[in-house]
Amino acid sequence: MSPRRSYDQYCSAARALDAVGDRWTLLIVRELLAGPRRYTDLHADLPGVSTDVLASRLKDMEREGLTTRRRLPPPGAAYVYELTPRGRALLPVLEALGAWGAGELGERRPTDAVRAHWFALPLLRALREAGAGEGLVEVRLDEGEFHLYAGAEGEGPVYGDGPAPGEPDARLVLDAGTCAALGRGELDLRQAVRDGRAGVTGEGTVAKALRET
Repeated sequence: MSPRRSYDQYCSAARALDAVGDRWTLLIVRELLAGPRRYTDLHADLPGVSTDVLASRLKDMEREGLTTRRRLPPPGAAYVYELTPRGRALLPVLEALGAWGAGELGERRPTDAVRAHWFALPLLRALREAGAGEGLVEVRLDEGEFHLYAGAEGEGPVYGDGPAPGEPDARLVLDAGTCAALGRGELDLRQAVRDGRAGVTGEGTVAKALRET
């Protein structure tokens, strides 16, 4: 086991960076906000990370109390990693970091990887700012489908890949450019719906709130 790295500074920001300041750590948290994930799933959705670095970061995160590892019962019988309450408490940190960095999202570069669910966190913030309330939302982009839990609190996943696991409160159809504009604060979600840049269907409270003028 590698020695624990520290800035050795009596400062809360320094202590936080002792735990999550390594490259890839916060992006692993981003992936685990979707719920328990297998190592192979994490590796597939973190393009660019080496197997050695991913394994090392996961061990460090267990040691810091951010994640746990457990074995699924048969027939799965695979190990999965999941966030502890301390790890899940990083959700607002990631949301704030994403909002701070949204201005860097210009045109997508040829070397940029993309996964549809990477837009879940800025969309969660956009739904909250729109006053859409709580509910299950299914989102369709050209890059794929995912679902998220607006107003998600406490335990459980914040989002997930693929269609909603049940009838959603709202279905959103939009493109990555609109998602990026929402993240940068150039557009609010209600305005995107009014302008036809985001389509919304459904009869749940979230859909109705987004259609309100």
